[in-house]
Amino acid sequence: MNSPNVTISQADVRKLLGAANGDAALLYLYIAAGHAPEQAEAQLHFQGNRFPAAAATLRQLGLWPEERPSHILPGERPSYSETDVLQAMDRDLDFRSLYGEVQRLLGRSLNTEELKILLGFVRYLGLPGDVISLLVCYCKERARQRGSLRNPSLRTIEKEAYAWAERGIDTIEEAAAFIQNQNLRSSRLRELMELLQIRGRSLTAAEERYALAWLEMGFDQAAIRQAYERTCLNTGNLNWPYMNKILTRWHEAGLHTLEQIQSGDKKPVPKGASGRLGQAELEAIQHILQEEG
Repeated sequence: MNSPNVTISQADVRKLLGAANGDAALLYLYIAAGHAPEQAEAQLHFQGNRFPAAAATLRQLGLWPEERPSHILPGERPSYSETDVLQAMDRDLDFRSLYGEVQRLLGRSLNTEELKILLGFVRYLGLPGDVISLLVCYCKERARQRGSLRNPSLRTIEKEAYAWAERGIDTIEEAAAFIQNQNLRSSRLRELMELLQIRGRSLTAAEERYALAWLEMGFDQAAIRQAYERTCLNTGNLNWPYMNKILTRWHEAGLHTLEQIQSGDKKPVPKGASGRLGQAELEAIQHILQEEG
């Protein structure tokens, strides 16, 4: 993979490596080299859904050249009546099928108020049935990961549906890319919690903001462990603001691995600076591409 003139920010490199998606990395490099996205599918010989899946991944990472439009219309949310629901059940075979599928996924019957919410997913948010089914599955899995033994309510699913609509998620590819990104984030958070010896509870909202910021900065586990150990030695326990100051200082100095931190020989990188990919980063992306085959 020869892209000697492609300039990529270090933040973008970390996002691409974190996603571990060879097609997305290849598509990003193609666009970064100045090629039009609409030509990528043919030029990169992407077949099937490889192009929309790769493009969806880049959009979820915030690396697509154009923002996907929100599907939430301005003004107040519409209010649906029982008559609207009855007419949809009687005349819309797709809605009737969706109703049955959501009941099956949740393991119970939906009442009239819940059917009104479901109708809003279709008519107001414009979400296709297969995307809504995936949304329900995602919310079920998220509830399970949070320790709940009950399936989520339609009100809970509705909040997530609006979040998806605001992000422009309206295809299976977009939904799958979003879920993959969220699963990777959850996995990394669990690893971080284990490193910090946090067991038997969830992170608080403030703790999760710190943790996600550190992961976004691109530190490896050894670097975070080093910051944790220094924090405990100097404060006697896990002090989140203190540890955040350590990691922020290292990040501003461009130190993201234990080797860099210990040697301290990396020159500070100005905020927002970009540069050509280093050999190690190119090899990492090349490795992902080879694994994707």
